[in-house]
Amino acid sequence: MRRSSLLLALIPALLSLNGCRTVADAGAPPGAPASAPTVATASAAPTADDNLNAVLWIQRSAEYRGVTESVYRAATSRLDAALSDPGWDALPPEERTVPARGLPPAVIVDVDETVLDNSPYQARLILDGKQYNEVTWDAWVQEKKARPVPGALEFARYANARGVTLLYISNRAEHLGGPTLENLRAVGLPVKDDSVFLGLGTFVEDCEQEGSEKRCRRELAGRRYRILMQFGDQLGDFAQIVANTPQDRAALYDRHAAWFGERWWMLPNPSYGSWEPALFNNAWAEPLETRRERKRERLNRAEP
Repeated sequence: MRRSSLLLALIPALLSLNGCRTVADAGAPPGAPASAPTVATASAAPTADDNLNAVLWIQRSAEYRGVTESVYRAATSRLDAALSDPGWDALPPEERTVPARGLPPAVIVDVDETVLDNSPYQARLILDGKQYNEVTWDAWVQEKKARPVPGALEFARYANARGVTLLYISNRAEHLGGPTLENLRAVGLPVKDDSVFLGLGTFVEDCEQEGSEKRCRRELAGRRYRILMQFGDQLGDFAQIVANTPQDRAALYDRHAAWFGERWWMLPNPSYGSWEPALFNNAWAEPLETRRERKRERLNRAEP
């Protein structure tokens, strides 16, 4: 989520309005932990890590697999109906710049934590007592070791067999397109050609990209395809978030609630995301403990 998107993760969100980047994704790059791990001290008890349970849940729980497979199976059961309805479109109306009727069908999928599981990268950060940074993230992508999110491969093959193109709109930077496509192909996910990867930095004529915001790339997809469904693990994967505050995020969800589970499909990601900086005013420049305290203040104890 960077122009290099991951460098932008280290820049504090300056405004809650559109600016040089959309606040929604400030500090929430692909691969960035939900909260930066703290380095373990020499004390007998290790320092608590905000991301430990989240990563273990993704890697070791049967429940995670149950959730992701349920999402993809439900989407599979709806795909044929969407394909047969010429008026069906999963782009927000404000992002549809040309008529969808008559265009070839496609499905938009995010990459990280939507079709590819990067939890091993998060696990390394936890075990090494390190925080996310662009160098280690790029190195992880170059390894091409990410495995499919449970259920993603079956859905993708079903869609591909019906002539539906998968479009990978990712906030992995453009220079990571090669290894990303190799990783996708290696695990069996369908890749029509190199053009289906729309990474951060993709040029979109007549549309100014705002930081890591995906609106322009969704618009580009809509110029070429009728979009049957969208898949993601962040609210910003589906529609533009202008102000990354809990209130505005909730309002955006409410406006589009009827589309979730029908045209839009959300995958679980408790490890990182734009929901987290919304809880501390997107102030990534603040010390870790300050950000953690802001999050603690947001806990609901059901007090009178």
